[in-house]
Amino acid sequence: MIDSHLSGVYQRLLVLPVARMCRLSANTITILGLLSGLVSALCIALNWPYWAACLLLLSGYLDSLDGVVARYYAQSSNQGCVLDIFCDRMVECVVMLGLLLVDPGARALAAFLMLGASYLCITSFLVTAIFSKQAHYKSFHYSPGLMERCEAFVFFIVMILWPAGFTGLAFAYSSLVLLTALMRVGQFIYFHRLSNI
Repeated sequence: MIDSHLSGVYQRLLVLPVARMCRLSANTITILGLLSGLVSALCIALNWPYWAACLLLLSGYLDSLDGVVARYYAQSSNQGCVLDIFCDRMVECVVMLGLLLVDPGARALAAFLMLGASYLCITSFLVTAIFSKQAHYKSFHYSPGLMERCEAFVFFIVMILWPAGFTGLAFAYSSLVLLTALMRVGQFIYFHRLSNI
């Protein structure tokens, strides 16, 4: 929801000025964002929370920058889009793994729920997108989910900096992600029924 409401202002003020000066390709920025996320996950596991939080913020910023650079310099491509989505999911996965490794015994169930909810949410996005395209639902627009990438990063950073609250935050994260998936599937089913009336 934060992405949907504030991304325009954020990109205009904090991302576009950097994109105009940037000489790196969008795909290079995507890879740098992935590397930042991987090192952040390592820092989480090593109990270096401030480095982990800063690197995760950098990864998120680079994820915003690569898309703006791609559009600004007309570098947009299907290959770049696939790379970006894959790297985004990899960062989220390794960050959750890093959070688990802080205390595997105590955090196993909560981390499993986070990963499972994320898996179901990604599945809901993929299958509804596939069948929406096949059915040519050009007027079908999903409402913003409760959990987008910005909200996920907020949860991750709070989990990193406040380890005592991990379990409660993990259950809240999992619930919101799962609810987002259910909303997406519900919207698709509702629109499909309307289109067949």
